[in-house]
This record gives sequence, structure tokens and C-alpha cells, in this order.
Amino acid sequence: MKTRAYGNGSAEQPLAPMEIDRRQPRARDVAIDILFSGVCHSDLHTAWNEWNNTSYPCIPGHEIVGRVTAVGADVQRYKAGDIVGVGCMIDSCRTCASCHDGDEQYCTGSGFVGTYNAPDKHSGGHTFGGYSGHIVVDEDFVLTVSHDEKDLAGVAPLLCAGITTYSPLRHWKVGPGQKVGVVGLGGLGHMGVKIAAAMGAEVTVFTTSENKREDALRLGASHVVNSRDGAAMAAQAGQFNLILNTVAAPHDLDPFLQALKRDGTMVMVGVPPEPHKSPSVGNLVFGRRSIAGSLIGGIAETQEMLDFCRDHGLTADIELIPMDGINDAFHRMVKGDVKYRFVIDIATLN
Repeated sequence: MKTRAYGNGSAEQPLAPMEIDRRQPRARDVAIDILFSGVCHSDLHTAWNEWNNTSYPCIPGHEIVGRVTAVGADVQRYKAGDIVGVGCMIDSCRTCASCHDGDEQYCTGSGFVGTYNAPDKHSGGHTFGGYSGHIVVDEDFVLTVSHDEKDLAGVAPLLCAGITTYSPLRHWKVGPGQKVGVVGLGGLGHMGVKIAAAMGAEVTVFTTSENKREDALRLGASHVVNSRDGAAMAAQAGQFNLILNTVAAPHDLDPFLQALKRDGTMVMVGVPPEPHKSPSVGNLVFGRRSIAGSLIGGIAETQEMLDFCRDHGLTADIELIPMDGINDAFHRMVKGDVKYRFVIDIATLN
């Protein structure tokens, strides 16, 4: 099936209109007309081959909200007309321990199949993402979206930014009475603030941008700390049960480790292109503190996150853009000029 899309044929080319093939729905497939596609920094990294692993042509996009147009004969949960989501994964081995535990993102069999730039075991070649008019996905990797239709553009980033922050907050059992720090107030950080606050935690935002103070408080933070202010950072010592570090650039981890309580954990969800400076082991040993990592979330947990966000009235803060605005959006992302997630209106693809 021919489908309009936006992508590029090499790292040096801007994204532009192209046509791709989508498979006809098989017995367990759900065919989806895409309504909105969020713009993740991973899209830029991949399109520009900054991770040196891009297969071209590249069609990014793994924050997808759309409407079901057809389903295969064996599909049980969806029907034409349903509003659904597709996130960062469209398959996994389904047999390893991680898959059995609902943690498909940690699949140790074949590894999870990314929504774009991954080997396509159905059609050959590689997968194409949400910067397109249509997508076909196995039922088991489709999510139910039950937000109001007026909010669907803001739901799209939940499929990556939302689950990336929800999963560690859920795993480390964040709730009332706990103090949570969020390092960085970007696409990930702003969702971390919203979700942690909705879970009942007292949230502090650590930022190097003083002009984000008002926004942080509006999003649900109780406190804002300029992480470049040594005295302000020193005053945070021993305060936090959990710190969610969303920054994807190398920085000094020690001031944040010192801000943890005994048995506190700093969870890394931002992956910098170069390593962080090695933290002091003393900050770990004297306090039984931990540094951990977390990768998106499994399918069941992603559905739980969508339902949680619906119940708490949460969506991402977005700037809706036309499809032909994506190249400008990429360059604005590099400069940090977005509050807090671009979302493409796929109706403009045509």
C-alpha cells in the first residue's frame, strides 16, 4: 500500500515528501491513519545519523496517535474508528524473560523492534515511523487512547516522553510523602514534573535556565533550584528519595548524588553522546545511594501510563506544526527553542 511520508535519503538531506510502502493488514494487524506524530530528539539523531546507525530512507516518528481504519481477522481489541497510539516499539521476540514479564523494551531475544530504523521482519528492509499518513502494527503493540479528541495532539508525546518518565517513577514507587527531583525541564523533564506531582510527590526542578522557573511551578513543581548555584545545591543535601535525571548532555553528577537521602536513587533517562564525568564513589558508599537507568516502558505499563494521564488530565505541553515545518523544528530543538514538544499535524502532509 503506497503511503505519503516525510523523510530523508541521507544525513545531508533535509526531510522532504516521499512515498513509502505499507503492508496490507495481516490476521493480527491494525491499520491506522495517523493524526498526530510527536517529534522526539531521537528523530533528529536518527535522521541526521548522529548515532551512526541510520538506514535510509529514514522516516522518523515514534509518538503516534491515529484512527483505526481496518483490522485483521484475528484482532480482538480494536475496530475501525478507534483512537489508538503507537510508541517506540512495534514488536519483540515475545519469548524471553523480559517479554514474559511485560518489559519488552529489555527484550534479550531478538531485541525490541523500533517503530522506525529497525529491521522489518514482515516486509524486509527497515521500519518507517510516524512522519507518514498511515501505519500497520501488530495488535499487541497498539495502545488504547481514551483522552478527549480535542487533546489528542498533546497525547502523542506521552508515547515516548510520558512513558520514559512514568516508568521509573512507577518502578521506584513514587507517592505522597516523597521528595522527587527532576533534572532538566525539556520534553522529558516537563512530563516528569507533571506525573510525579500527580502521583503525590513534592517535586523540585533542577535547571540551569532561570527563565524556566515560572513554567516549572506552573507544571506542578513546588521548588526550583538553579543547579549552577553552588550554595543552592549544597542546601539540597540529603533531601530526595528519587532524582529523575533527564539531561542528555554530560554534566557533574555529584551535586545531585549529594542531594539524595540515604538509600536514594538517581535514575538516568537522558543518554548523552559522551560519558558523564565519573562520579565520586564516596557519594554512593556514604549513604547507600544508587545510580540507575530506565528505558521507556513495556506495552502494559505504557497503557497504564496513558490511563493514568487521562484520569489526571495530563497531556504534554506542545507546539503544533505542519509537516513541512519539521526541518525548522529540528534546528529549533538543537537550540532548545520549544516548550516542550513539537507535534506534527499529519493532516498537513497532504
